[in-house]
Amino acid sequence: MEFSANDLIYLWQKLIWPLIRLLGFISAGLIIANLLECLNWTRHISAISQPLIRYGHFSEQVGAAFSTAIVSGVAANTMLSEAYEKKIVNKQELILANLLNSLPTYFLHLPTVIVITLPLIKGAALIYVGITFGAALLRTLSIVILSRFLLAKPETAVELQSDSGARQSWSQIWAKTWRRFKKRMQKILIFTVPIYIVIFIMNRLQFFSQLEAWMSAHLDFIPWLSPQAMGIIALHLAAELTAGLAAAGALLQDGILNYNEIIFALLIGNVLSSPLRALRHQFPYYAGIFKPKLALELILCNQSFRILSLIICAALYFSAVTLLQVHYP
Repeated sequence: MEFSANDLIYLWQKLIWPLIRLLGFISAGLIIANLLECLNWTRHISAISQPLIRYGHFSEQVGAAFSTAIVSGVAANTMLSEAYEKKIVNKQELILANLLNSLPTYFLHLPTVIVITLPLIKGAALIYVGITFGAALLRTLSIVILSRFLLAKPETAVELQSDSGARQSWSQIWAKTWRRFKKRMQKILIFTVPIYIVIFIMNRLQFFSQLEAWMSAHLDFIPWLSPQAMGIIALHLAAELTAGLAAAGALLQDGILNYNEIIFALLIGNVLSSPLRALRHQFPYYAGIFKPKLALELILCNQSFRILSLIICAALYFSAVTLLQVHYP
């Protein structure tokens, strides 16, 4: 089988370079996590989230991962994976901790979301972002309350203590960090690379395109959706959020759809596209950090809880809007 120059360019642009970039992000997160652990900074980082961690009966490592998720989701998941492998946290606490990180992870992506949504859908962006923020906050607070009942209370409350051990030189710290990085990265490469290639092949065979087209064609079961709103959802499914936002902005500008119709369509698109987006983008790197079976379990729990929280917050918003329209027509 011969490859033309165009084929090689396509492979570089669609497979090789994205895979290199993904592994680069994973490597950076892994080094950050290992460096923080070697410097014993997890105690200091967890101080930010200590009240929530103590109330939810979580361990100190979960607090550190929660705070680190504001900067790097990969680093936070790596911390949780390391704690799980060392049996510092059990599987139940690992799942709850992964769900707990919804709020800091949301803040990590918030600037990008605002920059994209505000110019395109104007005032509707504030409502849309507000609903998604409410859903992230609901998930985190719900997990804190739930974990208080599911997790055993630690014998001693999580407290920060100064490190009284002998201080290591930077060369010793880096050597330890690099040794752990190489050991962990080998496992990540074994799973992430083949899974990413499989996802790429499925894309080439148009598996996801056909599935998205089928989903887009069977949206008539959702009430209150106009044909124009269904077009926004179809674009959201087929080409990520930006395409749906561009269509929404054009329809809003022409006065074809109002704010609430735009928000409703974007939320439906968000909910329907979440599982496919998680499979294509989240699973390859999750499977490198955690074992593939555990990665699937975490993603399933995460996405299910995310969709449920979005539905709840959207229902609350539209119920409030309906009540206001009834009382103040």
